[in-house]
Formats: sequence, structure tokens, C-alpha cells
Amino acid sequence: MRAPPFEEFRRGFRDITPLSVGVAVYGLAFGLLAAGQGLDAIATSLMGALVFAGSSQIVAIERLAAGAGPWLAVVAGLALNLRILLMTASLRPELHGRPVWQVLLGVHLTSDENWVLMHATRNAGQSAGFWYLVGGGASLIAVWVLSTALGAGFAGALPDLGDSGMDFAFTAAFILLLTSLWKGRASLPPWGVAALVAGGGAALLPVDPSWSLILGAVAGAGVAAGQRDA
Repeated sequence: MRAPPFEEFRRGFRDITPLSVGVAVYGLAFGLLAAGQGLDAIATSLMGALVFAGSSQIVAIERLAAGAGPWLAVVAGLALNLRILLMTASLRPELHGRPVWQVLLGVHLTSDENWVLMHATRNAGQSAGFWYLVGGGASLIAVWVLSTALGAGFAGALPDLGDSGMDFAFTAAFILLLTSLWKGRASLPPWGVAALVAGGGAALLPVDPSWSLILGAVAGAGVAAGQRDA
């Protein structure tokens, strides 16, 4: 039996709190990068609220810092964020039949963390649906917007989080979530293919590494789909 919407929202908001702490550290680091490119706290927070794609925002800012120009920065960010298309496509059962505003809300708030956490919660035998996803996303976007604004606003006083290694907190948290999605030997082929394609593409192809990540995700998803049909 599915929990009432508010209760499911509350659980999603609560369960993602440990990851939100990691996102806050990552957000501070992004705020420092954004400030280095001339963005103030208001512009940085608006970017976070409207785009809400941490890794893509960081890639775009890094391309600006490297002198790639605004258009290439936007293209690089969009390329990395294409993975969200695959994630939101998998949410069809959760979004089907809902009002347009709920569909748009769910799509906008879908991120790596709350999407993975929703599936990990289900794998643990607990109920987790649309409002669980939204609850987790609400926590993440609030923390992301606030922490990026603080990082940009206090750029002169904050330490370089990248040099301290704290920027790995976000990646480490996501790796921890991935372990809860492991379903035994059946998970090895799609995960292995995705890793090989992404790594090989980044090493061999004369394109931005972001495209290799997309190729790896598509290849892994194809293998997983083939296993299901077999």
C-alpha cells in the first residue's frame, strides 16, 4: 500500500539528508568556481535553481575558465546533462496520468542522487514513488541553491575546497548509492560495458570526455535492455 503523498514526500526529504550534506560541500566548491568567472551570489543561485544540474554547471564553468567561450561551455554542459533524458524516460510509470505541473516538477527535480535513492529504496523493499522522488529533489535543490550562493558570496574568505579533496564527497556519495543497486552477477555486463565504453572513449576519441560518458550510459542501457528481453 502506497503512503499518502505528504508522507512519501517527507520520507524522501529525510532519507536524502546525508547526500544533501555532500551536495552542500560540492555547492560551495561550485560557488567558488562561479565567482572566479564573475558571477555574483544572486546570478549563481538563479543558475542553480533554473538549471539544477550540478555536474553540467561545473563543466560549463570550467570550460569558461579554460577560455572555450560561452557557446562551447553551454554545449559541453548540455552534452553531459543528456543522461537525464535516460533517467526521466525511466520515470514513465511515476509520471503517467499526472497533471502537467507535476510532470514538469518531477522532471526538473530529477537528479542522480534522488533517482538512484528512489530505486535503492525500492530494492530494499520499501515504497518509493513520485512524491518520494520530489521530496528528495526538493531537499537537494534547496541545499544546492543556498550553498552555491554562499560559495559565490564568500569566495574571498573560503578555502580552495578542490585542493583539500573535499570536492570528492559528491562522487563518493554517489558511488555508495550505486552499491545498493548492485543485483549480483546480472549487473556485471551492463556496468562493465558502460565503464569500458566511457573509459575507452575518453582515452581514444578526439572529442570532449562528456560525450564518452553519454556513449557509455547508452551502451550500458542497451545491454541491460537486451538482458531483459532475453
